[in-house]
Amino acid sequence: MYKFRPYNHETDREAVQRIWLEIQWIEKGDEPALDAFLKDGRSLVAELAESAECLVTSKMGTLKYLKQDLDLSIVTSVTTSRIVRKQGLAKKLTAQLIAEDAQAGALVSTLGIFEQGFYEQLGYGAGGYEHWISFDPADLTIDQKIRPPKRLTIEDSKIMYHAQINRHRRHGAVSIHTPNYLSAELLWSKNGYGLGYTDGPEGELTHYFWASSKGEHGPVTIHAMAFQTTAQFLELMALIKSLGDAIRLVKMREPAGMQIQDLIKLPFRSRIVTSKSDYEHINRASAYWQTRICNLEACIKATTLNSRPVSFNLRLSDPIEKLLNSDFEWKGCAGEYSLILGPDSEISGGFKPDLPILDTDIGTFTRLWMGVRPASGLAITGKISAPDELLEVLDEVLCLPDPRPDWDY
Repeated sequence: MYKFRPYNHETDREAVQRIWLEIQWIEKGDEPALDAFLKDGRSLVAELAESAECLVTSKMGTLKYLKQDLDLSIVTSVTTSRIVRKQGLAKKLTAQLIAEDAQAGALVSTLGIFEQGFYEQLGYGAGGYEHWISFDPADLTIDQKIRPPKRLTIEDSKIMYHAQINRHRRHGAVSIHTPNYLSAELLWSKNGYGLGYTDGPEGELTHYFWASSKGEHGPVTIHAMAFQTTAQFLELMALIKSLGDAIRLVKMREPAGMQIQDLIKLPFRSRIVTSKSDYEHINRASAYWQTRICNLEACIKATTLNSRPVSFNLRLSDPIEKLLNSDFEWKGCAGEYSLILGPDSEISGGFKPDLPILDTDIGTFTRLWMGVRPASGLAITGKISAPDELLEVLDEVLCLPDPRPDWDY
């Protein structure tokens, strides 16, 4: 009844536009942005009566894990038309996409979620909280003169993309290796504009932000920001402060490793004064991205920890296995393993005698491996079963920086 196949831009373009218009992911006039979005990467459709009715897409990139870059699949959309909902198509088609990307070399897969619960069925586990902070730019305590920035438009998407790729990245940072994805994101932002500085050796864009404004006084939302040094970040924040003569509110995602509240004058007073207004000063936290390991052996090998080693057996379940047909060599990560985590981490198949057992699923184990939450916390709210002594040691050994993608998808 349903046929799964690769997306064909010539024959499927109209049907996919219809899907995205039906679910209101785009409006009339946004078709060029969708075309740019679909230009690169892998796209699969589920066909009914010779028409595409479900589309899933992914882009390849990298995930920074501690000091290493791991090949990453970024699932960038899962969309289903009105007439084939609740048929299991999105889940099965996404499972096929993940398997194809894993067989093509992706060690990890990640995506943004519409709600918690659905993508756990494919083995994903929730990422850490992203903080979106809203403040009056005039309240920034940065006191430095600004240079006139370069005005950036959608036509500058290529130089902005290179600035994104070359930005300062911390643990968990995601880089998307398809320039057209950024072009699409810029096209979708209403009243968008960019400001930045071309301080590279050959005049490359080194630091910038891309924003959009609702009106004369904002709010202004900063959708993307890239910088290579602390001085460049502070210059961008000083540039944001310069907007404070007219703009009354800026919303931005807090960069990894920083606390923007440190740069705001009287943050609690302003929060009280602006409460429930259109210009409310507030810090909102939400975990809207999820990740799963696709190649367990390679991910464990990349786990180089500054700690004493810990050895244990791992019993791992993976729900994606039952969603894949026999054509796929990759069927997830379920199995029984023995692990050593430490400066030189190792994994092998089968249990070793006299070692404690950690029993979990791939999504929860990915959260543990990424450093989203400690083992003892995941034993309460996640799906981990292990002796208390092992949980205590894992809390000590897997003490990682907060993982932050620093690029929404």
